[in-house]
Amino acid sequence: MPRVKGGIKTRQRHKKILDRAKGYYGAKSRLFKVASETVDKGLQYAYRDRKVKKREFRALWITRISAAVRSMGLNYSQFMHGLKIAQIELDRKALADLAYSDPSAFSSIAETVKAKLAS
Repeated sequence: MPRVKGGIKTRQRHKKILDRAKGYYGAKSRLFKVASETVDKGLQYAYRDRKVKKREFRALWITRISAAVRSMGLNYSQFMHGLKIAQIELDRKALADLAYSDPSAFSSIAETVKAKLAS
């Protein structure tokens, strides 16, 4: 049986991994074995963190809404309950954006919620 070296395919495979490992420190960007392990781990983190990013943004929005609502004499859970009663269908992302960029509009929503909770 003839000997097969597979040089071209191996080089292509190695090059693909080493290109992905550009910018890594030391051997992680130069040696195939170490680079391969590092790239695999990086891809695992990327997959996991695409999910985690959604959680982190939701937590940020809740924190912003909570901070804005506390200055108006409510807490977050009362505010969200009041939104349901008042039938205001804004999601947390939109509410957080309003609280951050347009406090006057947010305060008018909060006053509406307060009025609904009082009645």
